[in-house]
Amino acid sequence: MNVVQAMQHGMALGLERLDAQLLVLHVLGQAAHDRAWLLAHDTDALPPQAASLLEALAARRIAGEPLAYLTGHKEFFGLDLRIDARVLDPRPDTETLVEWALEVLPSTAAARVMDLGTGSGAIALALKATRPHLTVVALDYSTDALAVAQANARRLQLDMQCIQGSWLESVEGRFAAIVSNPPYIRTDDAHLEALAHEPLQALASGQDGLDDIRRIIAQAPKHLEPGGWLLLEHGYDQAPTVCALLEAAGFTKVQSRQDLAGIARCSGGSLPR
Repeated sequence: MNVVQAMQHGMALGLERLDAQLLVLHVLGQAAHDRAWLLAHDTDALPPQAASLLEALAARRIAGEPLAYLTGHKEFFGLDLRIDARVLDPRPDTETLVEWALEVLPSTAAARVMDLGTGSGAIALALKATRPHLTVVALDYSTDALAVAQANARRLQLDMQCIQGSWLESVEGRFAAIVSNPPYIRTDDAHLEALAHEPLQALASGQDGLDDIRRIIAQAPKHLEPGGWLLLEHGYDQAPTVCALLEAAGFTKVQSRQDLAGIARCSGGSLPR
């Protein structure tokens, strides 16, 4: 079996074309971004060990396991993150939250920013990589997730503080911005079945999906500097409710931002000065 035949075999099993290409690159030890390599080496034979590994990974992908868990890598905001089943697979739509945070944070002056529920560290590390002068604190309840975030920080040589806790309950000090991609799916949502390979505690949050968002909004004011921002990712239909919760908590300039599909994916507000 050569490279082209391996990709064709993967698609025959049920893989999407892009997934087949990325898995072939992975089993051959090539970079995920180098799909041109496949064209230059289309007739190269796959070693038997690589062919066996491809077969096993294809079966796991077809069963719904995220590609990032199979390859161990995910690009997020230009960073190559190491990912495994201890953390959520970072979605491109979450880059909307990073871009918004970069808008409200000072571009040159030092400032403190908190990433709540950091998981792999994707948001926190994207902020630190883009604005090295920021003091970035990454918090998660899961010690397993914090281990992944810390490993990513070390490998990328980005300095951030990692702390374990339940949202802002044990946090000290104030921040120019608090950002979070918290759990926001209803516990009875049928979509959870398709996400069975990812950690449930990072996905589901009560009967309406907003239990954790309510806690964060209630706790955030005493941890924000005057004029500081709270920015939250949420579900596709939750923007009106989240905005109403922010306004009820006394936030001003309350607004939402759209994701890559044009859906209101993030909402936030500023603490009055």
